[in-house]
Order: sequence, then structure tokens, then C-alpha cells
Amino acid sequence: MIAFVRHGQTAANRDGQLQGRADPPLTDLGEAQARAVAAALASTPVTRVVASPLQRAIATARAIADAHGLSVDIDDRLVELDYGDWDARGLRDVSPEEWDAWRADVHFTPPGGESLVSVTARIVEFCVEQTADGFTVAVSHVSPIKAAVCWALGVDERASWRMHLDLATVTRVGRRGNAPYLASYNESALTTPR
Repeated sequence: MIAFVRHGQTAANRDGQLQGRADPPLTDLGEAQARAVAAALASTPVTRVVASPLQRAIATARAIADAHGLSVDIDDRLVELDYGDWDARGLRDVSPEEWDAWRADVHFTPPGGESLVSVTARIVEFCVEQTADGFTVAVSHVSPIKAAVCWALGVDERASWRMHLDLATVTRVGRRGNAPYLASYNESALTTPR
């Protein structure tokens, strides 16, 4: 079983920016969210904590790992979609035409960035490895977590546009034999506002 955790809030999240490979730290609220997720997972028999190489994911993962006496492993496959030239761009600054093109084509790539299909390829590889044994917590980002959900449900990446994923939430995927499944989506134990 993998419990995917979306990292806590950053200033870019708060301000409505695409942050992709940008690497801002957690805000004070983001740190509180990380502690809340760690508390929510404290009684779960976690065997491994792994994170994206970006500091917002690592800080969230450290809170969870500390609650279990574990270290944090870094896995580049968990990194956020590369928005390329759109990194740090305001969501409102992406034109309706650009959003429409992106939603219509799973191979669409922001200038200098990465497609949803590319994200899915690396996440599926990660999921197949990690669902074999134990309970892994994987701290990642919105696009990779949605890609894992698409894999679990056997749908293509266009389904990700119909999902909303909050900050500091847990989404669980597993496998029975070779058949992946979605155990939960967007679980929140938080009492603080997003």
C-alpha cells in the first residue's frame, strides 16, 4: 500500500501560482499541515517514507518520518510536473486557449516542460515497485498523485482534470496481484483552513 501525501502549503500555493519545479519552502500554515498529517498517520504501521526532492515535500515527509522513527528517502520520480516556462506563473495568467489545449491532449507539454503522460510513466514505475510489500508513505505533488489515481483506476490522464486534491491530504493506492486499486482519495485530518 502507498499513502500518497500532498505536501503542505507554500506561498506559491497560497498565491495561486504554478510551482512545478520551483522550490519554495512551506509557510507556517504548511508546517502546521505537515504536523497534522503526521499525527493522522501516527498509528499507521509505516515501513518507509519517501519524498520528492523538492523542499516542500521533504519538510512534509520529515514530519511524518519523525513520528515513526524513520528516515526520508528521496525519489526523483515523485517530483512535480515540470511546467517549464510556466513555472511560477499565476493560474489566471494561463489563457483559456492554453488550458483547453492542455485538457484536450495528454501529450501536451507546456513550453520547456513535461506532459501528463511523462508524469504517469514515472509514477506507474514507482507504484509497481512500492506496492509489493509494506506500507509506504510517498510525499509528492498534485500531478504525480493524480497520475497514481489514474493508474489505480485504469483511466487516462484526462481524468486528472476532473479531480480536486487539497494540500496536506492522503490518497491511498494498492495492488492485489497485478491489479491496482484506489483505497481512498483526498483524505484530510486537518482542522486548519487551507
